[in-house]
Amino acid sequence: MPFYEPNEKTFLEIKEQLKDLKAILTKSQLLNPDDLFCDNEEFLKIMKISRRTSQFWRNTGIIGFIQIGNKIYFRLKDIQELLNKNYKPGNKK
Repeated sequence: MPFYEPNEKTFLEIKEQLKDLKAILTKSQLLNPDDLFCDNEEFLKIMKISRRTSQFWRNTGIIGFIQIGNKIYFRLKDIQELLNKNYKPGNKK
């Protein structure tokens, strides 16, 4: 397979398109925080739980998840809902 080297004009066009794409993605994330995801490792750190507890929560439907191959993802919105659902207010004096 021959090596392709874009000329200066093509390179600048690609660079500009990447810059525009980055701006769109950044804006999209700011507008839709419900669509942010974390993987299982991040979830374990956030919740300070073991892998087995994470698996139990998934198996029993305590939290929703996405599995792509062997990789597990959680919506940050679902994590927040889990925490809010289990929130116990303190006693006010």
